[in-house]
Amino acid sequence: MDIKEKLKERQFLVAGFFVLIAFLAIGGWRFYVLDQELKSLETKYAQTKSELESNIKNLESEKGFLSEALYSEQAKNQEFENQINDIADTVGVLEKLKNTDPELLQKYSKVYFLNEHYIPSSLTEIDSKYVLSYKDQWVHKQIGRFLENMIEDAKDDKIDLRVVSGYRTFDEQQNLKGNYVVTYGEGTANQFSAEQGYSEHQLGTTVDFTTPELGQDFSGFAQTKAYEWLKKNAYKYGFILSYPENNSYYQFEPWHWRFVGKDLARRIDRENINFYDMEQRDINEYLVSLFD
Repeated sequence: MDIKEKLKERQFLVAGFFVLIAFLAIGGWRFYVLDQELKSLETKYAQTKSELESNIKNLESEKGFLSEALYSEQAKNQEFENQINDIADTVGVLEKLKNTDPELLQKYSKVYFLNEHYIPSSLTEIDSKYVLSYKDQWVHKQIGRFLENMIEDAKDDKIDLRVVSGYRTFDEQQNLKGNYVVTYGEGTANQFSAEQGYSEHQLGTTVDFTTPELGQDFSGFAQTKAYEWLKKNAYKYGFILSYPENNSYYQFEPWHWRFVGKDLARRIDRENINFYDMEQRDINEYLVSLFD
């Protein structure tokens, strides 16, 4: 090989070396740049992650605060709704009391006087099939359904209840008492018949029962199956026996039943007490549910 060829070969090697150096330099620079970018991205990722975690904590804290606020607001709304309902219930009770005659649960007997001009707010005629009397019989309109239901249910049990006397005016009671005095004498009449103004019949919520077998003379009513049925069942329809045995007002009147509402009648039956032995303020508590 001559000198020229060796020189060319050496030049080629030197050129290749510089090319390799340049390639390595460029590659190293690119690696450095990429490494710096990666580190920058890692830093940004760490910052972003930290910010997100911080935001999540803040949101969780706000969520807890909002939940407490929402719960508090719901509690306030519920309390307000309860107050509104209480007011509505109170208004409803007051409205019912306003439309319910307070006289209907007053104690009228020998010592409690009902005004001679008193007339029930409304009356209804008792269906003739439930009556055994020489004239039409009437009761307070609001108790008509309770009375008829009781008589019909008694009929289902083979008991034939009939009304012999219902509402009486002040004058009718006066005339009736006069007739009893003439027939039985004043002393005897006072034992079973009230003076005008002292009779529960004037309220329109009281009826005297008989049976077809007894007819107008219902003095033997205590010995009938009808009376036994009433003792066991009348309270379910709101009726009570006004003058049971050993009462302090009149002689035992098994035929004489007064409507006082289901709630009060149930209590009287359950506790085996007499209506006239109760305090009037206790009785008045049942006025609002009288016709329920």
